[in-house]
Amino acid sequence: MSYPIIRSVHHEELAALLELYKHLHQEDDPVDLEQISGLWEEILKDEMMKIMVAEVEGQIVSSCVVTLIKNLTRGGRPYGLIENVVTHSDFRKKGYGRMVLNKAIAYAKERRCYKLMLMTGSQREEIHTFYSRCGFQKGIKTGFLMKMG
Repeated sequence: MSYPIIRSVHHEELAALLELYKHLHQEDDPVDLEQISGLWEEILKDEMMKIMVAEVEGQIVSSCVVTLIKNLTRGGRPYGLIENVVTHSDFRKKGYGRMVLNKAIAYAKERRCYKLMLMTGSQREEIHTFYSRCGFQKGIKTGFLMKMG
């Protein structure tokens, strides 16, 4: 395993991140960089959202997004949501996914989140085991999802 750099995504890495996302949702249509450049700028400026990446030899090989949500309960402490956890298929089972999740967890702790949530659409037990080993517990709450089209 090459030693990775675990960090927040950089401004100039949108194309590399979108390339990595092809390993997450293969069925998604390609995204036009010009069309989403404004959205990218908003994401990068948003202190309540961070995209964590693992870089190996100049390539982004793993990533996750952590979004913090302001909250009026729990003493005003925010809660967090993890989404878009992905590792390039050539780099799986090397610990990079765990590393980016740990970076996201550390960010949520730093921001005083009282909980951090993660949902997966995968039914594969190995994926559930991975998240459990990263500290997430299943069966504590019941999740519901409404697809918005």
